Amino acid sequence: MTTATSPIPPDPATSRSGRVARAAGQLTLAAILLTAGATHLTVAREEFRAQVPPWLPLDPDTVVVGSGVVELALGAALATTWRQPARAWVGVTAAAFFVAVFPGNVAQLVEHRDAFGLDTDAKRLARLPFQALLVGGALVATDVRRLVRRRR
Repeated sequence: MTTATSPIPPDPATSRSGRVARAAGQLTLAAILLTAGATHLTVAREEFRAQVPPWLPLDPDTVVVGSGVVELALGAALATTWRQPARAWVGVTAAAFFVAVFPGNVAQLVEHRDAFGLDTDAKRLARLPFQALLVGGALVATDVRRLVRRRR
């Protein structure tokens, strides 16, 4: 057993501070997705439509509305799902969504499209690594490794 004076540090995966940090991360991702989803459907709809790559064989408005609805659903699920394994599956789904929209971010860069203050290639390029943080954050915050360990 680890105590406060033990030379062995507590396992961040099971420590109280680790659980609190994951919960805070999960709620932060929920807020990000809920905000993004709401803006997809309302005040920023036109700007999001401009982000849909022209090579995507779908109506841009349908893509924006669909992604907004998915973001709202994922945000709500992240805000309300705390029991495993459902929590981890929500995290995996959110991570997959963040991966799925990444080509649109790359298209914004290579097609030199301005939106959301990303009006230079340097700014558009600087945005790309943040998608990896969202993917990793979704997996860590929802403690996906517990699900993986159970499956072994």
